[in-house]
Order: sequence, then structure tokens, then C-alpha cells
Amino acid sequence: MCEKDHFEEDLEQAIRQGRITRRDFGGLAAGIGLSVVLPRAANAQAVTEKDVEIKTPDGTCDAYFVYPSSGAHAAVLVWPDILGLRPAFRQMGKRLAESGYSVLTVNPFYRSQRAPVVPPGSAFDEKVRGIVFPMAQKLNATTHASDAKAFIAWLDQQPQVDKNRKIGTTGYCMGGPITMRTAAAVANRVGAAASFHGGNLVTDMPDSPHLLVPQLKAQYLFAVAQNDDERQPEAKTVLKDAFAKAKLAAEIEVYPAMHGWCPPDSQVYDMAQAEKAWSRMLVLFERALA
Repeated sequence: MCEKDHFEEDLEQAIRQGRITRRDFGGLAAGIGLSVVLPRAANAQAVTEKDVEIKTPDGTCDAYFVYPSSGAHAAVLVWPDILGLRPAFRQMGKRLAESGYSVLTVNPFYRSQRAPVVPPGSAFDEKVRGIVFPMAQKLNATTHASDAKAFIAWLDQQPQVDKNRKIGTTGYCMGGPITMRTAAAVANRVGAAASFHGGNLVTDMPDSPHLLVPQLKAQYLFAVAQNDDERQPEAKTVLKDAFAKAKLAAEIEVYPAMHGWCPPDSQVYDMAQAEKAWSRMLVLFERALA
């Protein structure tokens, strides 16, 4: 199921359940909204941030790199949702860096357009969907893997990255399955991964991400949206069984929140549940990125 289907079904479901009124729906459709100010990390470190360009087999990717201003640290590769690299994901990357990680957040659509691919605050209307969905459809398991290899190779060349520590990766919505392809493509480097309301993690296609589990060496966090679970309740069991068979640690939890709840500029942002998922990610990284 594509992001367009998720978005429209989620809002209609919220209206039916009384969580969003028709009047609220009109307000949501008017704009993506401004990012909230996220809480700073406890004992937040001073960080340095910069825009970077990374050569890949298919071109040059524009990305955001942020890291503690001193020392070398475990790296984290962040895959945004379908709206791509934008202020909200820069804010999230900076916050993670303040917790002691060297963070690279990429523009997954660099083959088509530099970020931001739509102006921040744009309405998530037919025009915006007409921009982002065709770009997303150009990507596939092959491009995900080749990009992952290029981005991790770039990270390992940076003095701010401790190459003696494993790398982490996170993905949101369409980025969720990309984390699994990343962890498979560079299994010897990726030690932890987190998928937040990831879509299409389990499919009946031969390139389904869950089929990659035997190739992984990463410990995992799957933060599943409640309505995604309602739509595909068997997916979490398939994932649990696959990770158990591979003898890999995986925390798989259904959150009482809508698909897309984690980015702070999302129409369905849920601060309490987003903070819970963020805290579980930090626990995972502290344990696994040794």
C-alpha cells in the first residue's frame, strides 16, 4: 500500500472514530504545519552541523550531517519519510547528535530533485502528492541497497565517526523498509536499526524486506502504528518469527498512534508516543552500537 493510501485512510479513520472532525480535516489539509520544538537531550552535547554532498553510483546526494563538536562517535544514517529531507528531520537529526551520535540525514529523492522537494508548510494536496509519489516509485530494493553502501562508506571516511563502533540506521514510513535493506547491504557495519511506522515491511513479493532478516546482524526496534497493525495484523508476527529464527533481538510494539505520528511536522504527530519511541531508540543504540 502506498503512502497516499495510508494518508487518506488514516484521516478518514480518525474522523469515523471521532479523533478528528471534518472541520479539523480541513485545517490539516491546509498545510503540513510547523515543527514543534522538540525537547533537548539530557546533558545535550554541543554539535556542529553542515550540508554535504555524497557521490553515489547514480549521482550526487545532498544531505545533512550533524555531530558532536569534539571527538569521534557512532554514526547513524537517517532515512526520512515520503516528504524527504526538510526542517523537521534536520531538527530530529540535531537532537540525536546532541545525544552523542554523528548523524547523516539524506535526501532519498536526490536522483530527481534537491531537498526540500516540496516547500516546508506546503499543503499535502494533490499537487504535493503528484510530486513525491512519482519520485518514491522510482526507488526500489536495488537503489536502496546501493545508496546505503555509498552513504555508509562516506560516513566511514569522516573523522567524526568512530569506525570501531557499529552504525545505526533509522527510517520513517517509507524509510522503515529501507533500514532493513541498509542493514542487509552493509551487515558487517550496521549494529542497530529502528523503523517508525514503517510501511510494506512484510509483503508477498520476492523482495519483501522481512526476507532479508537472515542476512542481518542488527538489533531492531519496530514501532508500529495502531492503524497499520489493524490493516496488516499478521505482519508483526511474521517479523517476530523471522527475528527469533535468526536469533536477533527485536523489540516490536504497536503504539496507540496513527501512521506517521513521529515527525514533529506531521498532521498526526503524537508527542507522547513519539517521545516514547525516541526513548526506546536511544536505549537500543546505547546497547547495540558498541
